[in-house]
Parts: sequence; C-alpha cells; structure tokens
Amino acid sequence: MQPFAIIALALILARAVAELWLSRLNRRHVCAHRNEVPPAFRGIVDESTYRRSIDYTLAKNRFGNIVNVFDAVVLIAVLFSGLLPWALGKFSATFGNSILAMAGFLFLAGISLSIPGLPFDWYAQFKIEERFGFNTTSMKMWIVDRLKGLLLVVVFGYPLLVLVLKLIEWTGANWWLWATAVVVAFQLLLMLIAPAIIMPLFNKFTPLGEGALRERLFALARRTSFPTRSIEVMDGSKRSRHSNAFFTGFGRFRKIVLFDTLIAQLTDLELESVLAHEIGHYKKRHVVKLLGVSIVGIVIAFAAIAWLARQQWFYHAFSFEYQVGFAATNVIPAMLLFALLAGTITFWVSPFIHIWSRRFEYDADAFAGATMGEPQSLIRALRKLSEKNLSNLTPHPFYSSFYYSHPTLLERERALRAAA
Repeated sequence: MQPFAIIALALILARAVAELWLSRLNRRHVCAHRNEVPPAFRGIVDESTYRRSIDYTLAKNRFGNIVNVFDAVVLIAVLFSGLLPWALGKFSATFGNSILAMAGFLFLAGISLSIPGLPFDWYAQFKIEERFGFNTTSMKMWIVDRLKGLLLVVVFGYPLLVLVLKLIEWTGANWWLWATAVVVAFQLLLMLIAPAIIMPLFNKFTPLGEGALRERLFALARRTSFPTRSIEVMDGSKRSRHSNAFFTGFGRFRKIVLFDTLIAQLTDLELESVLAHEIGHYKKRHVVKLLGVSIVGIVIAFAAIAWLARQQWFYHAFSFEYQVGFAATNVIPAMLLFALLAGTITFWVSPFIHIWSRRFEYDADAFAGATMGEPQSLIRALRKLSEKNLSNLTPHPFYSSFYYSHPTLLERERALRAAA
C-alpha cells in the first residue's frame, strides 16, 4: 500500500473512532440523567415528555453509530478496492474521454455512491421519526422528493460540471480560479432563484392570512428595517411535525417563511420573538459572513484539486494511472477522490465552524431580546420548540461543543437573561 493510502486509511478510521467515542460519551451522559427531570428543566418539561426526549435521543444515537460505521466501510471499500479506476476505465472505453463523457462519469459516480445510503434515509424517516410521532411523509412523497432532487441535479449540476471541465481546457493551469468564480456565481444565482423556482417544487407557500399575527410581524419588519414584501406559510406538516422559521432570497425575492407547524405551536408574541431572532441574523450580516466562509471553502477546494491533480503519488495511492500532460480528463480522478476524502478532513474542522455559528445564535438571540424589550417571549418559544421537537436537553458538553451549530437551551436562556 502506498504511503498516502496508509495516511488516508488512518484518517478515515480515526474519524470513525472519534464519532463512536463522541456518541458513547453523549449516550452515557444522557443515560445518567434519564431517571428524573434535571432541576434546571423542572417546570419547563413534564416527566413523560422528558423521557420521550431521552428515548428519541438514544434511538438516534444507536442508529447514527450504525450509519457512521457503514459509511466508513463503504468509503474504505470504494477507495482501496480498485473499483474507481476500473469503473473509469470501463466508462472511458465505452463512451470515450470527451468532456461530456467525463462529466457524465463524475455525475453517475456521485449518484451511485449515494444509493447505499437510501435505506438508512428511509429507516430514519419511516421507523425512527414515525415511532416518535414526527413523520407525516408518505412513501410516495418520499420517493418523489428524491426523484425531484435527482432531476434538479441533472438540470443544474451536470451543465455546471461540464462548464468546469471546459474551463480546464480553455484556461489551462489557472483553471481553478475560473472554476471558483463560476461556482460562486452559480451559488449566488441559486440563492436568488431558489425561493421562486426550486423551493415551490417541494412545498406549497401561501401568504400569511390577514389578522393580528400578520400585522404584528409586518410591524416588526418595519420596526427593524427588514426589507420584505412577503410573509409566507410553508406546509412543512406534510412531511414532518418538526418546525422552523427562516428568511430566504435576495432583493425582491426575499421572503419570510414560517412553518405551519410553528404557527400551531407558538403564540403570536412568541412567533414575533422567533422572527426577531431570524431578522437578527440578517441585521448582524451573518448570512453574508457565512457566504464568505463558503466562498473561501470553494477556493480552497479547487486549489487543492488543482494541486493534487499534478501529484503522481496521489493517483498511485488509489490505483489510478497518472497521465503525463495537462488535460481535463487528467483532473477527473483528483476531483472524485477529493470529493470522497473531503469529509474526513472537514470533520476535524467543523467544531471551529460550529463555535462561530453558536456565536451568531447568541448575537441573534440578543438582538431579538433587545427588539422585543424583554427576553421572556423568546425563552418561552425556545422552551416550547425544545419540548415539541424532543430536543436533547442534557447533551455532554464536549459532544455539543463538537457537533452543535446552536447553543443548548440552558446556554441560550442564560445568555438571554444576562443580556437583558
């Protein structure tokens, strides 16, 4: 086995072991608090709901361990069995080495590698979510959703992939700079058109009806100088009883979206506080900052692919033949291998991104508290959402700091009261 292959294998195994250890750490911590509601949550959640949240957390924990081990085994098998070089050789012999053909290979490879995960997606939706009363998705809808997703990948993803490979031919060694610019532009375009074109393919959006709630929320938008022409209700209940709120789009396409489940669960005042939190993300420019991080990630990814595509040892580590000379077809293995290995690296980086994300949540909470003139309405909303979603109220601190993009309920309450 080549030296880099050994390093890659070690990194994959290290990630799998770390995931299992973190999961075990969290499981033991949750189990230690399962017999009675901790003092901090008494009066917030009743005992039966608390026990259900424990059971839900543990069920997801056990299932997550199985998925993580399976993913690691599949990744190791795909990378080190010689399957990828064999598949590329067969595909090239059948369809040639044109840009369209090579883009097709990457496209089909991505789809093929996603198929083993479908049974796990099905089990999570129709067994775990069903058991705890969250699933409202029919089998037909589940299948149609995935077919729609595949269609979107064909319509948008394949042409983008062809264009990126064409840029390699057109621009030479600096192709990755042009590819970065194109992908970033495409990402911005998707953010612009998603609310009007893509999201309605999956959900129905209807304007919030006339009444006190609509007046209250539009008054909040005016008070905070949040530019929006529309507050819409999304029929999230047709898939799940989980709830959420968000804003999406740019310019005249920007709109505030409330899940119908959220409206059913919260009072008007609590909904206003949740929306104030979402507006806080906008006012604090969190979306722009996260977009900037995403762009940096795209630059790093393409720079890494361009560099790896020139390294013989990288190709030989995974049984690919390195072809002397520069052409788009030479970059294909580097793109595929990078896509498969990227998660192994980003796993160790994600906790630092989550630290940043949790800071954003604290900032948005503080904005909501200041806008509402009191923290209690948002605290009540957070408590209700934690109860309705059976959130893990007692995660291990190290586990939550590693994985959670949002602070825990108690952390948010403390910060809100301290800022009041």
